[in-house]
This record gives sequence, structure tokens and C-alpha cells, in this order.
Amino acid sequence: MDWQEYITTDANICHGKACIKGTRITVAVILDNLAAGLSVDDILRSYPSLTREAIAAAIAYAADLANERVISLPAQAT
Repeated sequence: MDWQEYITTDANICHGKACIKGTRITVAVILDNLAAGLSVDDILRSYPSLTREAIAAAIAYAADLANERVISLPAQAT
């Protein structure tokens, strides 16, 4: 899973937090929902602009962060 295809940061969107490209849905929102016990299907119903791949990318991004690797996010052109 190449999560960088799905996740970006932009200082002008959500205060620069990591978001799913083309949305204002932060990775944190997805992870918070998963941590609260919601299923992927529940999240997709709540956020119809998301895809299963985008949710998987959020998990992969979090896994990279948990490994404490230095990662860079592509900045979205403004």
C-alpha cells in the first residue's frame, strides 16, 4: 500500500493536518473512528467520499508513524 497516493498535507486545509486527498477528512478522524470500534463499512457510510483504499492508506500511514520513521508528506499545490 502506497499511502502517499491517498494522503497529503496543505497548510490551507485543516491547519496542515494529514488528510485524504481531495477531502477535508483527516487521517485522525478515520483512526479515531476505527479506535472507537466502527467498521470500515460504518465509516464509509458516514463519509461517502472515502474509499476502502483511503481507509487502508490511513492505517498504513499510522503504522509508519508508529514505527517512528521519518516520513515526508507531499504538499498539495495551491
